[in-house]
Amino acid sequence: MLSERMLTAVVRQCTKSYLKLRPTDDVRVPAPKPGQKYMLYMHVPFCERLCPYCSFNRFPFAEDRARPYFASMRNEMMMLKELGYDFESLYVGGGTPTIMIDELCDTIDLAKETFSIKEVSSETNPNHLIPAYLDKLQGRVQRLSVGVQSFDDGLLKQMDRYDKYGSGAEILARIGEVSPYFTSLNVDMIFNFPAQTEDILINDIERVVESGTSQTTFYPLMASPSVARQLARTVGRVDYARERTYYEIISELLAGGPDPLFEHGSAWTFNKRGTGVAGEDAMIDEYVVDYEEYPAIGSGGITYLGDNLFVNTFSVNDYNAAIAQGRMSLMGKTTFSKHDRMRYRFMMQLFGLRLDKRQFRKDFGCTVEAGLPVEMAFMKASGAFDRDTSDELTLTPKGRYLMVVMMRQFFIGVNNLRDQARAALVGEERELIFG
Repeated sequence: MLSERMLTAVVRQCTKSYLKLRPTDDVRVPAPKPGQKYMLYMHVPFCERLCPYCSFNRFPFAEDRARPYFASMRNEMMMLKELGYDFESLYVGGGTPTIMIDELCDTIDLAKETFSIKEVSSETNPNHLIPAYLDKLQGRVQRLSVGVQSFDDGLLKQMDRYDKYGSGAEILARIGEVSPYFTSLNVDMIFNFPAQTEDILINDIERVVESGTSQTTFYPLMASPSVARQLARTVGRVDYARERTYYEIISELLAGGPDPLFEHGSAWTFNKRGTGVAGEDAMIDEYVVDYEEYPAIGSGGITYLGDNLFVNTFSVNDYNAAIAQGRMSLMGKTTFSKHDRMRYRFMMQLFGLRLDKRQFRKDFGCTVEAGLPVEMAFMKASGAFDRDTSDELTLTPKGRYLMVVMMRQFFIGVNNLRDQARAALVGEERELIFG
């Protein structure tokens, strides 16, 4: 549709300008603002094998590389404590955070001892859904997010996940046994993969429902140019023309009809009704909805504080060396203008289904209509708003899809930022990633 194409082009151009990495000499992130609530993001960049569509910082797992890395992250946490930070939430992403389960548990335990953490969310992969791992995570992690991507064996083979994690049927059986261990279990899925058909998508949705999971996230394929070129050579070109149709199928089958099983937690996250995780208390992968500012530790972590977005080095060797010298591993940053920050707030809160107009006016000194007249006019003309009052903005179904488009392009821009940082790798680490 025309509005989707226009939005894609505009967000692509915007991210090129304000997600451009510049070198920095900063040795630590800024101190916290008094009274501000923060979440801590922790990045574990190791996987048994590397998926071709992933743009996050990740390296092939080796114990002699990973064990000292976890020790460095624990030291970096203490640097944040020295700066005066406290956290009420911890999100552990990757890579594969559970790659060394004892190291992960030691790191979570230290975080809970050091900060006022009430909830922990961690990502994992299907091969770690076994008692040896789950027993250790129980009580430490409230929300587990499992990267499934698809239950279709053909797609799993194309994504190089079949040999690693088993067939769709095997993964489904494992998920069905996990729910009792956690407050919330999220199943991560991808839609609009080049070889995915509508029938494959519908079957994936049916398997998600069958799994009994309390939450599912259906991400549109978000490929930076380098990843898109690799996909085109191997499994086909990404076709955004069918994305809206696929998204509407997902929304209708999960959250449509007179008695839906799920409800929207964000534009692409769905919470199961009646599980106790629906609504405002449900944790979602896009922690930026609830925590606009957050420091990130670990190689490849991305911090957003105040006007600045910082990127940690993608080199594990350089990361460990920096922490050993008592400094953080900041390799670059980009600074946002006030208009950029207003756009960011607009996008993140609407992605979370509601923009608080009163808070916007308090934080930026102007109404959202005055601060973002073009954005507001476009969304209104597109039929994106359900409620538009003096207090809030909420979304129509079409508005939710437009937020999927906006976030897809924003994250592609973030992936481009990661590509900039990854390009600085040298020696053995470059060889591990680029061959």
